[in-house]
Amino acid sequence: MVDIDKAFPGVRALSRARFELRAGEVHALMGENGAGKSTLMKILSGVYTRDAGQVRLNGQPVEITSPRQAQDMGIGIIHQELALMRDLTAAQNIFIGREPRRAFLLDEGALNRDTQAIFDSMNLKLEPTVKVETLTIAKQQMVEIAKALSYQSRVLIMDEPTAALNDAEIAELFTIINRLKAEGVGIVYISHKMDEIKRISDRVTIMRDGEYVGTVPAADTPIETIISMMVGRTLTNDALVIPDTSAAPVALEVRNLNRGREIRDVSFSVRKGEILGLAGLMGAGRTEVARAIFGADPRESGEIWVNGNRVGISSPQDAVRAGIGYLSEDRKQFGLATGLDVRNNIALASLERFIGPGGVINDSAMHETAEKFIRQLSIKTPSDTQEARLLSGGNQQKVVIAKWLLRDCDILIFDEPTRGIDVGAKAEIYKLLNALAEQGRAIIVISSELPEILRLSHRIAVMCEGRLTGVLPGGSSQEEIMRLATLRPSAVAETNSERKSA
Repeated sequence: MVDIDKAFPGVRALSRARFELRAGEVHALMGENGAGKSTLMKILSGVYTRDAGQVRLNGQPVEITSPRQAQDMGIGIIHQELALMRDLTAAQNIFIGREPRRAFLLDEGALNRDTQAIFDSMNLKLEPTVKVETLTIAKQQMVEIAKALSYQSRVLIMDEPTAALNDAEIAELFTIINRLKAEGVGIVYISHKMDEIKRISDRVTIMRDGEYVGTVPAADTPIETIISMMVGRTLTNDALVIPDTSAAPVALEVRNLNRGREIRDVSFSVRKGEILGLAGLMGAGRTEVARAIFGADPRESGEIWVNGNRVGISSPQDAVRAGIGYLSEDRKQFGLATGLDVRNNIALASLERFIGPGGVINDSAMHETAEKFIRQLSIKTPSDTQEARLLSGGNQQKVVIAKWLLRDCDILIFDEPTRGIDVGAKAEIYKLLNALAEQGRAIIVISSELPEILRLSHRIAVMCEGRLTGVLPGGSSQEEIMRLATLRPSAVAETNSERKSA
């Protein structure tokens, strides 16, 4: 790709951008959110058409005007944001538009057999006939990967493919990538996870503000150098400062929360001014606890206390009235109205503030409020009237944060707050969370990244198989967290018995 330009209304997304991919290599494409990585790859995969520049495939100039044309040329893409049809099966999603037929009828048996063969090659334990709507985000991501593999692409673009995967699933994905490399497939790997880039990629191309910065060998280039090329500055890691909140009032207390096998007798508390990290492996029950507290899922038993008062929460509206805000791990489905603009998304949880006499919405007040948060959170958008769906993932996340800051919630639950967000935006969100804690907010952070949990948390609650297996002080080690994250239920009972005896 040579000298690629692309502009959208109000924003220049790419300016003389370039990228080169060799057969049989993994080439990482990196940059901050909004740097133009996804736009460049959408041009290569036929989602967008370029305004200027040239695309060459096997040395020959090509015109790619649609995703189907790109697929026919052997170019496949796994998008960062899932694009599955939730009411269809995994097999139907993978082969949509390419279904095997017997005369004029769909051959469901062949469809499922072909899908099972792909799942077997991925070592994926999943039934071809399972409805996508019943799958976790991680399993849906694996179905997206299977769909891309089904095209037998010679160029495969992976945009944040591990964002929702656990360590075991990531290991399986890397095995698949290495097999594809050996077969001569060229892989474009977009990720913000530096450890992955060093493990899996051969070369790294860095973009900034829609422009090409440089290409470096992955093995020989320090992470600090890559980060500096991405952000145009040196980032500093502030040491974790754990405030003494022992005398602060308890903002949120959860007592004996239960919901089937997902949540088993979970109890914990968070004080004002405290950041409580909620750690555990995939499927440990962390998100389920957050959704039960917020009233998004019903609980079978248990009590929730806010500022010393027992509250009845059976819906998100009840939780918001009690002063609880929840940033879901799936920001597109549960955090944003992607068809609305930035202004309306920020105001969404506080619309009553902007309704004037006669039920008329005060647009100028909404505009002023949105502009304040755009400046405060450094949201990259041409204006507050830009549709949320057109923002990068990191900027979408900031819009969701702005929504709950405007609501002025005393208790904030952040579920995977930096998923799919670049290192620069991560640093900004970390500073924001610490600033919120200093203001006296009680914060729960759920994260699958242990370094993130350790960097942010004043205390760390660890879950395994639906149970709370222990609470660690801030500054604990990854080994201590993993010991509790893999503690079998019977061992939890033994540990609790020992504590009571002591």
